[in-house]
Amino acid sequence: MIYTVTMNPALDYVVDLPHFNIGDVNRVENEHIFFGGKGINVACVLKELGFESTCLGFTAGFTGQELQRGLKEELKLMSQMIQVNQGMTRINMKIHSQQETEINGLGPIVEKDDFEKLLQQIKNMNDEDILVLSGSVPSSLSQNVYCDLLEVIANRKIKTIVDATGQLLLDTLIYHPFLIKPNNHELAELFHTEIKNIEDIEKYARKLQDMGARNVLISMAKDGALLIDENGVKHLQGVCRGEVKNSVGAGDSMVAGFIAGYLSRLDYHETLKLATAAGGATAFSNGLATQAKIYELLKQL
Repeated sequence: MIYTVTMNPALDYVVDLPHFNIGDVNRVENEHIFFGGKGINVACVLKELGFESTCLGFTAGFTGQELQRGLKEELKLMSQMIQVNQGMTRINMKIHSQQETEINGLGPIVEKDDFEKLLQQIKNMNDEDILVLSGSVPSSLSQNVYCDLLEVIANRKIKTIVDATGQLLLDTLIYHPFLIKPNNHELAELFHTEIKNIEDIEKYARKLQDMGARNVLISMAKDGALLIDENGVKHLQGVCRGEVKNSVGAGDSMVAGFIAGYLSRLDYHETLKLATAAGGATAFSNGLATQAKIYELLKQL
């Protein structure tokens, strides 16, 4: 089984309007509500690619109840989300106008007993399972929580995937995650440097591998993606052709594509192609990638 952990899921309220003017009344042309969170996005795209997963994480309040309902009834995902007593599942507003603007909520207050329940869920995983840790952590939790989760399965055969930024990601490398997926800008921030070319990207990707990551996937927007696989082999892949409509969830879709490729026993080059097509399918859609769109784009690669 694949388990995706979304510590701080959200109801994403997405609006389209021709011009967003600060200080004025803005009337939207289109609006949608999505059940959001990086791990949830991964689970959705995995389902499109034929792989079931179980969503873990925390919800709270009436928004949390709605998110739990949506996961089961609308997205048809398996869920073992933990409903906590304080705070509320956040509402994130995403404004599509001249530029994309996001306003993100705080999230629930997760107490020690709540976190212990999640730890127990992780302990109950089987050795051949896959654990995906992705996204931010509620402010009520320590920034070491990913390490706390990885510690309880450190001597197991569970494959772990970490899609996070900054120190949250770096701290997990001692646990040798099977895959990490920073983008090129996040890669530069990790090493407090300026990245000028593909050689720099490869250099710092290999540093992350030296620090403990098995596979390092770097998404580079219009420049494609670079993978340093666990054997040290470099793979480069250009982007698919299409009109970019949405940047939300493209990276999560890449993670899902990589997992699906690996579980389908594709080699790493073909796995990178599937990951790239999945990321592009989301970028070229108003929502997350569909199976049909992924395989349409895969033919380009």
